[in-house]
Amino acid sequence: MSGEHRPQLLVIRHGQTAWSAVGRHAGRIDIGLTEVGRGEAAAAARTLDGWNLTRAYTSPLVRARETAELVGPVCGLTVDDDLVEWDYGEAEGLTTPEMRVGTPGWSVWTHAMAGGESVATVGSRADAFLARVLGEVPTGNVVVFGHGHLLAVLIARWCGLAPVEGRRFALATATVSLLGWRREDRVIRALNHRSGTVLDPPSRT
Repeated sequence: MSGEHRPQLLVIRHGQTAWSAVGRHAGRIDIGLTEVGRGEAAAAARTLDGWNLTRAYTSPLVRARETAELVGPVCGLTVDDDLVEWDYGEAEGLTTPEMRVGTPGWSVWTHAMAGGESVATVGSRADAFLARVLGEVPTGNVVVFGHGHLLAVLIARWCGLAPVEGRRFALATATVSLLGWRREDRVIRALNHRSGTVLDPPSRT
């Protein structure tokens, strides 16, 4: 089956929160958007102008759902628990510099997450979601609302990379990335596209 008969994924990180603004790890905390974040989310709707959306999925956490509601996909919205952000355990609410005071060189990508999830577990959730989407949506444009680290892992897994390679994809708030195909290969068509400007549907050749 050629790429033009398979679904494309438009993945959107939620808008700014009080924690994302200062670099605090926000995993399972249910924190809402700031005024800036709401503006970012509203602007992201313009990025999708002209796209025919087949399905929309969101993390159950309020910052992702609020972003999705402000973007307002007309195809409806499905809440998917596999899209929840990484469980950071004892790192929840802390910044990377704060974590490095006690553990030099600490990173979510390289260190065990005490009391939380491993990167492999996050990768398994991303795999489960992708398998479900590819099974449920044979063709069309799918929009996915989620979180910085979870979506970075999802992008890595879309490309057949190990979950830890999500560290290569730093996603800013309310940006749009497009995951598509080139013939039989899964590819990244756009990455970290800033909200407020139109993202043109690419040629699938």
